[in-house]
Amino acid sequence: MVAKISVGSSLFGALSYNQNKVDEQQGKVLLSNRMFESEDGNFSIRRCMECFDMHLPADLKTEKPIIHISLNPHPDDVLSDSQFADIAKEYMDKLGYGNQPYMVYKHEDIARHHIHIVSIRVDDTGKKINDKFEHVRSKQITRELEQKYGLHPAEKKQAAERLELKKVDYRAGDVKHQLSNTVKALVGSYRFQSFTEYKALLSIYNVQAEEVKGEVNGKPYNGIVYSATNDKGEKQGNPFKSSSLGKSVGYEAIQRHIKKSTKDIQDKNLKERTRRTVGAVMQSARSREQLITELKAKGIDVLFRQNDTGRIYGVTFIDHENRTVLNGSRLGKDFSANVFNDLFSGSRTLSGNSKQDVREYSPEESHPHQQVGHISNTGNAIAGMFSLLSGGNDTPPDNSQVPPPKKKKKKKQRRI
Repeated sequence: MVAKISVGSSLFGALSYNQNKVDEQQGKVLLSNRMFESEDGNFSIRRCMECFDMHLPADLKTEKPIIHISLNPHPDDVLSDSQFADIAKEYMDKLGYGNQPYMVYKHEDIARHHIHIVSIRVDDTGKKINDKFEHVRSKQITRELEQKYGLHPAEKKQAAERLELKKVDYRAGDVKHQLSNTVKALVGSYRFQSFTEYKALLSIYNVQAEEVKGEVNGKPYNGIVYSATNDKGEKQGNPFKSSSLGKSVGYEAIQRHIKKSTKDIQDKNLKERTRRTVGAVMQSARSREQLITELKAKGIDVLFRQNDTGRIYGVTFIDHENRTVLNGSRLGKDFSANVFNDLFSGSRTLSGNSKQDVREYSPEESHPHQQVGHISNTGNAIAGMFSLLSGGNDTPPDNSQVPPPKKKKKKKQRRI
């Protein structure tokens, strides 16, 4: 069982998120503690807000008084409502929130049923509940609950999630939940340092992400829209705003993840394994198809971005062993898009330093409508290209021909 703890300042936001599941008949209230129930046994957001407010002092000094916890069992663990309620109560007691007002909701919107708990982090006197080493204590509590109720260990659950990660299949229906589950799993498992690398990762699971920028009430707005695609990268059905899939896959969350990934990749030297593997395969591969096949056998997917003339202007490696996504230029000059273009074409497609050449040699930002080659499960490149990918970090190739330096003109001497 995995526990996820988040704190915030919006009680209404936490309650409405869970109440929406109830209203959509995708969830139910399992348990309440120190909360007033209505005559019919139902709960409303307004009534819950009133109950929580009674326990919050007027001069509240805690910036984030709300705690929102989700308890997620292994997919193979089937628990009854009473077991879920008992687990929630024991978890809150051991974590130090047993005397707090809280609501326990069961979510049934995905096959793996799980529970959410909403509570407050201050007691009746306004003193903040002890949150020292809260995440460490939480992990110990979930291990104890796993043993008591005979549940699968959290480590096995995470391994199972990696094995069960599948492409989104728009034909299977319930696309929104497919997108939500797949995108959240990828963000939680992989490291990437740019939005382009993020999009490359999503593309091999039949998901497309697009940045949306605008202005709301005079303030700039940044968002993400997710869509399902077919195996050719063509969008299928309606797109979904990131807010409908969850905060963890929204614009701000992805930017934070990019920042953290950049630090992790540098601190843990995660590029080295990918660099060694790709370098070794490049020495033996005699064709693009052979490179793709051999890298896939070693746990690495590769995506090539091409312009309309077929020139490779971007390459991204997705290393499933260390869960890292890397544009070729991050591995070094020997792994840049220019090198692969030469390797597979035998010579440069374009040369010279004319304005036209400069445009076609420009990095990915200059090709907002270029498409990316998609890798099939068999390792063969699917003919054609697809999918909108923008914002790459690959180093633009250098011009292969350098004009000779201009001769200096001799200064004429003035005759007297």
